[in-house]
Amino acid sequence: MEVTAKARFIRMSPRKVRLVADLVRGLDVAKAEAQLKFVRKAAARPVLKVILSAKANAEHNHKMRPEGLFVKRIMVDGGPVLHRWRARAFGRAAPIRKRMSHITVVLDERSVGMPKEVAAAVVKPKKKAVVQEGQADRGAKTAESKKSVAGAKVNKKGAGKGPASRSKGGAKKAGTAKKTSKK
Repeated sequence: MEVTAKARFIRMSPRKVRLVADLVRGLDVAKAEAQLKFVRKAAARPVLKVILSAKANAEHNHKMRPEGLFVKRIMVDGGPVLHRWRARAFGRAAPIRKRMSHITVVLDERSVGMPKEVAAAVVKPKKKAVVQEGQADRGAKTAESKKSVAGAKVNKKGAGKGPASRSKGGAKKAGTAKKTSKK
């Protein structure tokens, strides 16, 4: 049975709170508490408070054992934004957005067959690259291709020598060199 707890209008940016929420997603409640007590982030305190509230809801309202509980879902949504202004140069003003967060925690009891389902729901599987027959050896170079690449490099380096070949305009025309006069 799922048990929820919410903390609304927390005066912290949702982006910063999500960093802490991601640490405890899928953990047992006891492990989540231990993790949050030693995280050096200000957002750890409200997240811990919501988890403890959900744990108390489970014990008191639903008569669940706290040992079997785990964090099934934890969501951090954006709340209202307080708009403030900061003075800038030349009489201008720059906006300051003081953001708020809504934290929602869903706890559930861990059963015997549950961990695989939860792991699949909590951790998104990475897409595996599909390797086709012709593409398998694509990254590996053969000895012949290495020789041809090496020969091409030698030819490029030896093709043009001198400063005329390195300039943007190419070879200089005869008689266009600047004359310098001695004073």
